[in-house]
Amino acid sequence: MTDRHHLLVHGGTFAAVGDGGDISGVRGGSSPDGLFVRDARHLSRWQLTVDGAVPEALTPVADGDTARCVLVPRGGRNEPPACTIFREQAVAEGAFVESLRFTSNRQAPTTVRVAVTADADFTDQFELRSDYRTYAKSGAVRTRQVLDDGVRFGYQRGDWRSSTTVTAEPAPDGVEETGTGARRLVWTLELEPHGSAELSLRVAARPHGAAHDPEVPRSPAAANERLIALEGEFAEGVPFPTGWPELAAACARGLSDLASLQVPARGPDGEELRVPAGGVPWFLTLLGRDALLTSLFTLPYRPQLAAATLPALAATQATEVGAQAVCQPGKIVHEVRHGELAHFGQVPYGRYYGSVDATPLFLVLLGAYTEQTGDLSLARRLEPNARAAIGWMLDHGGLTSRGYLVYRSDGGGLANQNWKDSPGAMCSADGSRPSGPVMAAGAQGYAYDALRRTAQLSRTVWDDEVYAALLEQAAGDLRDRFQRDFWMTERGFPALALDGDGRHVDALASDAGHLLWSGLLDKEYGELVGRRLLEPDFFSGWGVRTLASGQAAYHPLSYHRGSVWPHDNALITLGLARYGLHDEARTVAHALVDAATAAGHRLPEVLAGYGRDTHSEPVPYPHACVRESRSAAAPLALLTAVGGA
Repeated sequence: MTDRHHLLVHGGTFAAVGDGGDISGVRGGSSPDGLFVRDARHLSRWQLTVDGAVPEALTPVADGDTARCVLVPRGGRNEPPACTIFREQAVAEGAFVESLRFTSNRQAPTTVRVAVTADADFTDQFELRSDYRTYAKSGAVRTRQVLDDGVRFGYQRGDWRSSTTVTAEPAPDGVEETGTGARRLVWTLELEPHGSAELSLRVAARPHGAAHDPEVPRSPAAANERLIALEGEFAEGVPFPTGWPELAAACARGLSDLASLQVPARGPDGEELRVPAGGVPWFLTLLGRDALLTSLFTLPYRPQLAAATLPALAATQATEVGAQAVCQPGKIVHEVRHGELAHFGQVPYGRYYGSVDATPLFLVLLGAYTEQTGDLSLARRLEPNARAAIGWMLDHGGLTSRGYLVYRSDGGGLANQNWKDSPGAMCSADGSRPSGPVMAAGAQGYAYDALRRTAQLSRTVWDDEVYAALLEQAAGDLRDRFQRDFWMTERGFPALALDGDGRHVDALASDAGHLLWSGLLDKEYGELVGRRLLEPDFFSGWGVRTLASGQAAYHPLSYHRGSVWPHDNALITLGLARYGLHDEARTVAHALVDAATAAGHRLPEVLAGYGRDTHSEPVPYPHACVRESRSAAAPLALLTAVGGA
């Protein structure tokens, strides 16, 4: 998000407001404002005016779970403002609530004319992305219904229905048309000398499929109390390091963010679950890879995330072949969307399976959860899903036919289907892109770990020694092939990928650190890789770059070709520790914690790749998710890797 928008997040709901608390509804740009629920914008206009003009922010909205600002009517030096407005806003599940307190600055009675202009365009989030795509929505109808205490906005397109209800206390003196579809709620307030008057506004968003309107808190303070209680409960009992207060603060901030980033999902039997979302603003939904890595990072401290994520992904596991969604039996979902465009099939992301690595990561998490907690019941319950996931890896995934997990560019979805999924992210050192099928290095590491962990489950939980031996043999064969085919002897480093003809995609990339986390490399190779990742072309001082500088493909402001990703570095740190490279692990951990400390102890989704030697503060990446579940969980992974060192 830009510094002009401020996020309020609670579960599957978030609001992005400006410095003065307004929502403009302007389309375009990297970060639209509004109130969003289940991929739709339920408030597209929310503008306060006093005596016909937008007030000026004396104290703009600051970061926090509640948006607070102080406003005054515009005037000159010799015309001090007649009143001061104290504005406070918060969100809850499906709800937005605001309080306005008007305090007179005069010794005589004062009349203040107040208006709040509101609108709900119900735009799908995919329509708000800056990708120049348009979507036909024939037959769509918007309605506005004036209520005694506000207005209700409605939207219908075929069987798709949603609404937003705005109510106020005291009720407005009137609700006016604006000529644009928006409605203006108006009040005339009579303020006693130095007296005050308050308005309370409540917004209830009812997305498609909801059985009823949400419960709206009575005030921002009440909404904030709910969130603080949730955050406190989520962080309770985590052993923060006493000798490293900056890491402790980053862990605490991450847990608070994770508490608010959990969204509803359902398990195989329809049970209600709460799972970590990808992040805001664009990914407040279940993303398979993101939820799995977040759950792995938090597993020693908050195993309930894994206990929810695994059945939620089992419930959405593919059971048939579907070309549009890259769907194949046994495959774990990449992305689940609930918006209008997904409902009508105008985007493929209702359930989209364009990920080569979510399936092995599902198996890694299931094995790790069982080992960490000693709970065998989940592994027993999900045995059919685990076996189906193994079946996908061996069959459609390519392990049997190609020797490796393979993906192909999806013309209607993602060009790349590993974690570096932006166009051009998978490249050679000169920037050229591979043609044909791609075998990404990191995914092979996940597959190796998945085979080994599932073999252990088969032996100890499912009592199937034959299956366990089969999987162990497959893992050993994969390890041997990988070190033969991927290792670039002249560079002492593994290739980023193999192309369809088995040629090296030879960019030096951070994905090699994931191989340490998975344990795929022999000790000698692993130590070479780990030390290489700490050389200056890779290590920026804030973390390991996704692509080493000095290569033609490198760009410090590229999404995946030179930036620094906290979750990527968390995996690298865990891998360094696994191979006994503890000094290197501490170096990366301290760099990440320093980056978090510089940003209020919160790690963003991604940082620019500029070096610390020339930039004494981390440089933000311009389009990063400010709150992202993998980054929020990354400090806990660092704690696991290096303790309080």
